Amino acid sequence: MYLCVRQCVIDAYGVYYHTLSVLFRELFIVTLLNSRKFMKLGILMDPISRINIKKDSSFAMLLAAQKRGWDLVYMEMQDIYTNNDIPMASVQNLRVEENPENWFTLSDKRTEELAGLDIILMRKDPPFDLEYIYSTYILEHAERLGTLVVNSPASLRNANEKFFITHFANCIAPTQVSRSMETLFEFIKKHKDTIIKPLDGMAGQSIYRVNESDHNCKVILESMTKEGSAYVMAQKFVPEISAGDKRILLIDGEPIPYALARIPAKGEVRGNLARGGSGQGIELSDRDRWICEQVGPRLREMGLIFVGIDVIGDYLTEINVTSPTCIRELDSLYNIDIAGQLMDALEKRKQIGKQN
Repeated sequence: MYLCVRQCVIDAYGVYYHTLSVLFRELFIVTLLNSRKFMKLGILMDPISRINIKKDSSFAMLLAAQKRGWDLVYMEMQDIYTNNDIPMASVQNLRVEENPENWFTLSDKRTEELAGLDIILMRKDPPFDLEYIYSTYILEHAERLGTLVVNSPASLRNANEKFFITHFANCIAPTQVSRSMETLFEFIKKHKDTIIKPLDGMAGQSIYRVNESDHNCKVILESMTKEGSAYVMAQKFVPEISAGDKRILLIDGEPIPYALARIPAKGEVRGNLARGGSGQGIELSDRDRWICEQVGPRLREMGLIFVGIDVIGDYLTEINVTSPTCIRELDSLYNIDIAGQLMDALEKRKQIGKQN
């Protein structure tokens, strides 16, 4: 009789604790979902009607945020402005779906203070011109009022995607920035095979491979420097470009463990996909990880939360901070969720910000 009663008591306690555990777990899930439900994420981008959703990293971010139950708010450059020191925008609610025929729905426009948004993704593509810079001034007011702007407006201005690599001299091939044709020609004579590129280019635009015996070398320098009035970058040519220009994505200073090696088309020195390059997924090498260890803490400190660095062979060649791409390609190759990881990092940043 005693053993029977004892077993009944044990069973009753077991059911009780199991029920309590389930209730606490469901309460935690509900609390988590509710905390995400009221997150408002704004995006400032080029027209969403023109994107290719199969390759667009901004679209991946929107899908990931929407999956969390976050409200999406859409803006283009002409929509943002200030009233005195208050950043404003003409905004539209946005819904997205994985449908190549009908991938977005926008509401009617309304006026809203940018400080009412928890997060703003600055995903306007270059050119990085004066209009881009002016937009960062507006976004900086939103940041001042507590909105998390990704990436930090001041750091977008300070981190030129070509020049910023010079802050990590132990990671780069011999590099010179000058507008003097004589100085640049001496660099070319010293290093022979050399790449010349503008500091404000994107997608492989205006990149030249030259050497001192090239009859067009001085003509190229004249054109690129605009007769000595514009700075350009000269880098010693890295022959490992034949194996690909590796795009490595970092989230809050930490690298995704895979890179997209963009391999140049035959006869090309540019691996950019926009220039006919082909993408191949690879795991990060020890050297790649070491470069990330050098660069990552500085990016985190500057509020550069989502960044794509380019590595050729053993050398860092660019640090892309404006609107880095390749999320969709890497997700597809390795069945990962990079945008989801980014949203986790942003949520963590917001929580830390609230605690502070």
